[in-house]
Amino acid sequence: MSRPRSTFLGMPAVPPRAPRGVGHLRGEQPFPEAAAGELRNAQLRRNLGRATRTIRTKRLDVTAELPDWERLRDAGAAIKTDTMNQLPELLEELEQRVTERGGTVHWARDAAEANAIVTRLIEATGSREVIKVKSMATQEIGLNEHLAERGITAHETDLAELIVQLAGDLPSHILVPAIHRNRDEIRDIFRAHIPGVDPELDSVPAHLTAAARAYLREKFMTTRVAVSGANFGIAETGTLAVVESEGNGRMCLTLPDTLITVMGIEKILPRHQDLEVFLQLLPRSSTGERMNPYTTLWTGVTPGDGPQDFHLVLLDNGRTAALADAVGREALSCIRCSACLNVCPVYERTGGHSYGSTYPGPIGAVLTPQLAGMDDGRHDPNGSLPYASSLCGACFDACPVKIDIPSLLVELRHQKTEQGGAPAEQAAMKAAAAVMARPRAYTAAQKAAGLGRLLARRDGAIHRLPPPLAAWSTTRDAPAPPRQTFRDWFASAEGTAAMAHAAEEGTGTSTDSGAEDSGEGR
Repeated sequence: MSRPRSTFLGMPAVPPRAPRGVGHLRGEQPFPEAAAGELRNAQLRRNLGRATRTIRTKRLDVTAELPDWERLRDAGAAIKTDTMNQLPELLEELEQRVTERGGTVHWARDAAEANAIVTRLIEATGSREVIKVKSMATQEIGLNEHLAERGITAHETDLAELIVQLAGDLPSHILVPAIHRNRDEIRDIFRAHIPGVDPELDSVPAHLTAAARAYLREKFMTTRVAVSGANFGIAETGTLAVVESEGNGRMCLTLPDTLITVMGIEKILPRHQDLEVFLQLLPRSSTGERMNPYTTLWTGVTPGDGPQDFHLVLLDNGRTAALADAVGREALSCIRCSACLNVCPVYERTGGHSYGSTYPGPIGAVLTPQLAGMDDGRHDPNGSLPYASSLCGACFDACPVKIDIPSLLVELRHQKTEQGGAPAEQAAMKAAAAVMARPRAYTAAQKAAGLGRLLARRDGAIHRLPPPLAAWSTTRDAPAPPRQTFRDWFASAEGTAAMAHAAEEGTGTSTDSGAEDSGEGR
């Protein structure tokens, strides 16, 4: 007798973006305003600089060991492209395989629906506590806050996530959520918020880890419900995979009676053998390790071993809308390795909180507007994210699946301008077009611009422009206007002589052109 179908559908007719007011995909400030505040935090910049430099160095060392590293990147990109092209079919196959192995699949159209599903499942167990594996998806939907409103306490078990949670903070990095904290800050957080901790606890890493272990071990042994994310889901077998460095995730995935996994629909892979590629790409790109210390795979329910009640929540929350867009589709290939953050000069100086999203850095500047939209009007925080980049290209070089982030950012800037999100820029372009269409007006504008030399410093740059141009010079220097316009130079004796000389060279009549330039032997 076949097992009854246990799938809960919530797919909309028209794919929406992630809903407003739920989760962490929209900041309270546009990026320039938020970044200005973070830049004043010298300790933050020191913490970020030290951590990102260390990870960058380790990554370069371990990727250089592989003679086929670029071929691995090509393979990863190809698998992801293939996955996005057949995503609906793969998701149905995953559902079938998970159900066949005793799991239950739930489809959540957005953050609100996913939160409601997870809450209902937890309440059905009678538990008022859950332990959690580090999960970007549950951070994205604001699950912890939603559970707290229903009287359910979620305990983060990843060490960095625990630090962030105890401090009442938000993650600032995809891989290392507490990257903005140093050891002394962590010591103070543990002293203040871990019950029964030694008041003389110092900032030695081993002692901090021991304090966290003692606190978490009791939670592992007494909490019967766990919530996890997933790095990968295999359509072919119904297998889920979580990779981590500490082992706390494995405790969550094996000890509780009930396991609820929330997975973004883009995390799926077609075949089990595809893991061979990504289990090489991910650790090297993320932590600079040859392999993850802990890689946990599970398929449905195994009688007498591990959780006996398994639920998989497949999260859309704007992903279907992103899939329908050429820019969004490529961004969905992201495997959340954070390599682009670690090489980004903007992220290194401003930190993750400036982005106002669960997904910071270069990939967040692409992915967040795709999931949540950037059409909330002139001051929409997400509309500023595509501009949070120098377009240096380092993120593209570091991405293990070759997402062309700089090109995607340029396209999003174009989309933002086209939909009327940059009225000042549009007005400036219209004014420039009107001036350039009238020779007299253009000449007058050139002469007026020459007055800008009065604002230049000794280095030849203008450090502060007057309004309404001040926005440009708050983040960059403006070059001083030249002493002479091209038109003035062209009409001068020097210009006339130079043009005459160029004409002579072009006709071969110059005294410098000899028989050796006959072209023989070319």
